[in-house]
Amino acid sequence: MAHIAEWKYGEVKELTALLTDKKIIGIIGMGGIPAPQMQQMRSGLHENAIVRSAKNKLIFRALDEAGKNVKGLNALKESVNGQSAIIATDMNPFKLFAQIKSTRTMAPARGGETATHDIMVRAGDTPFKPGPVVGELQKVGIPAAIQEGKVVIKTDKVIVPEGKKIPTDVAQMLARLEIFPVEIGMTLHAVFEDGDIFKADVLDIDIDEFMGRMKQASSNAFNLAIETGWINELTIQPLLMKAYNNAFTLACEQGIVNKETIKHLVSKANANMLALKNKTNQ
Repeated sequence: MAHIAEWKYGEVKELTALLTDKKIIGIIGMGGIPAPQMQQMRSGLHENAIVRSAKNKLIFRALDEAGKNVKGLNALKESVNGQSAIIATDMNPFKLFAQIKSTRTMAPARGGETATHDIMVRAGDTPFKPGPVVGELQKVGIPAAIQEGKVVIKTDKVIVPEGKKIPTDVAQMLARLEIFPVEIGMTLHAVFEDGDIFKADVLDIDIDEFMGRMKQASSNAFNLAIETGWINELTIQPLLMKAYNNAFTLACEQGIVNKETIKHLVSKANANMLALKNKTNQ
């Protein structure tokens, strides 16, 4: 039987305690992030969440142990791949995803990465002086030329389509053009909350757009309730005001005299009298 280092038992115990201590548990990917950026990202999350990296095997063991007390938690094992870490917090999963996403930054390509979007160079001036650089730009497929003593890119061009590998020579030229096509940062793979697992495709929403749609839906529902006379604690006051205004208008149109309509009816009668006087004086 293989010997298991004592420190591994201790780490699994600590991870298990972390997994059972917080309401929201997530699995994040941390691969390919330079140390300075990683430190900055961790610092940005420090007030609201605990990030704990470990070998995947130890994370698996901790999830199994914690799953004995927290039903469904070990389903997060499916989202542990590559260089992973645990994030524990009490933050709403959607806010957590948005905060982690906001820490991602663009970085220069080194070559060999897969383009996650069409990498485009835009027409316009470049920072280069006329010289061999024009040929170097053209060699990597960038439509460059010399115009009015400047090196310019003549037209917009997709230099690397989405899903294609970024060649090393293209990556080097993009860096010289200060085009940073590679997004780096932590990626939230999945989140556990109250027995449910939320994947990134569910969590990745535009909060402002979502809230705007919710407000519009609420407004539409409120207007429909008013139009149909649906009574509840939100509509009762507007419905009473609507009923009062309708009754007041009807009473005035029919000439019904009471303490509410008398002032309006007298004013209306006076206006009619003045209009008739003006006509008879013509």
